[in-house]
Amino acid sequence: MNTALLKSAALTAAWMTLSPWAGAQTAPAAGEKVYQQLCIACHATGVANAPKVGDRQAWKPLIAEGQVTLTAHGWVGVRAMPAQGGDPKLGVEDFARALAWMVRSSGGTWSDPDPETLKAIRKEARERLQKQSAARRKLLDDPAR
Repeated sequence: MNTALLKSAALTAAWMTLSPWAGAQTAPAAGEKVYQQLCIACHATGVANAPKVGDRQAWKPLIAEGQVTLTAHGWVGVRAMPAQGGDPKLGVEDFARALAWMVRSSGGTWSDPDPETLKAIRKEARERLQKQSAARRKLLDDPAR
């Protein structure tokens, strides 16, 4: 039997047992990480009237919309903000974590979304998309356009 392999396996098992990362799964990206990779482009500078992170006054009315509504509407696109923050690969959960981080950094107290909150966000996003699609179909049906 290969003793070097056994020692390696034993050391790996010990590390996994004692490590603070033991059992860690590939989790959704942390909100600040998503912000640094994507959101910062607009929310650090205020491009197209994007509320700057840390500007409590600018975020106050948005926070008042509520976590489910603001997250769902932002994810599908709202005002000058493109859907999914402009990244078609950005999932709802990562988007929601980034938004929660920005809100906490701007005077709000939102937590990262739990499964029930994510379910409500997805439901609201679906409804918002259906309304947007209906409005677009109406435009297509207008002979004057």
